Amino acid sequence: MWRSGASSAAERIAPAASRSREIAGDRIMVARGWGAPRLEQASRYVESGLAPRVSSFLSGMADRVEPPKPRHRGRNAVLMLLAAVAAVGVAGAVATRRSNMQAMVDEVPAPEKEESPVKGEVDGHVRTP
Repeated sequence: MWRSGASSAAERIAPAASRSREIAGDRIMVARGWGAPRLEQASRYVESGLAPRVSSFLSGMADRVEPPKPRHRGRNAVLMLLAAVAAVGVAGAVATRRSNMQAMVDEVPAPEKEESPVKGEVDGHVRTP
């Protein structure tokens, strides 16, 4: 008796269930047609409007959160002192070398012109045998 009641109920409900399935499918297609352009519009907004603002906001926050870089005044002063000492040393070496070269030039006598011709020289030209 329960089976026959269930069978008769299924026979009565089957057409309504079939019609409900068709209506639900149609309404889902209408909802998809309505939602697709809005999703496209939202994606363009996120890409062109929201994402750059979020990115600049996050970048600014990162700059604010980052601790300040320590200054190395002591190390910079030592490096500058070392560079100054090196420059003075190079200048002293150049000055010493110049004075030594000048002293060597002053000590060398000027070459005297030889009057006797070199063997094989005729009219200022040297001839080989």
